[in-house]
Amino acid sequence: MQNIDLIAIGKMNAAYFAQGVAEYQKRLGGFCNFRIIELPEAQIADKNASDRQIAKALQKEGEAILASVRKGAYLVALCVEGKQVSSEDLAAMIADRAMSGAGDMAFVIGSSHGLDDSVKRTAQARISLGRITLPHQLARLVLTEQLYRACTINAGMKYHK
Repeated sequence: MQNIDLIAIGKMNAAYFAQGVAEYQKRLGGFCNFRIIELPEAQIADKNASDRQIAKALQKEGEAILASVRKGAYLVALCVEGKQVSSEDLAAMIADRAMSGAGDMAFVIGSSHGLDDSVKRTAQARISLGRITLPHQLARLVLTEQLYRACTINAGMKYHK
């Protein structure tokens, strides 16, 4: 069974988002070995942080993210400059990895400051959930739902309309 990881910076602190993510995580269990890896957000003491302070925090988060990726996993970075993909495109990406024999995948959602360039450079794919800005907890919910939708598309189920 394919391993799919969601690596995310920060904790889910809104119960309604956490419940939705938990529901899709449970559903995904029928299609893949799905796990969520939560990493701590690098603390920035100053609310008016400089670009340098933010870059340092992103670098620290990036190192933690890259250390959490399974060896050989296909890394997908969610970032604003990523390619917008349809549900069918995401399903095809997952199916292609599963059929390649090296099916492990890791999807990454960064902190409110985004992702370090090292993660984006390492990623084999960069995707965007759209041109709108989403809170990171909502992005996690949307992504887990889309991963579930992709798996149902690949299984020929009627969930996707």
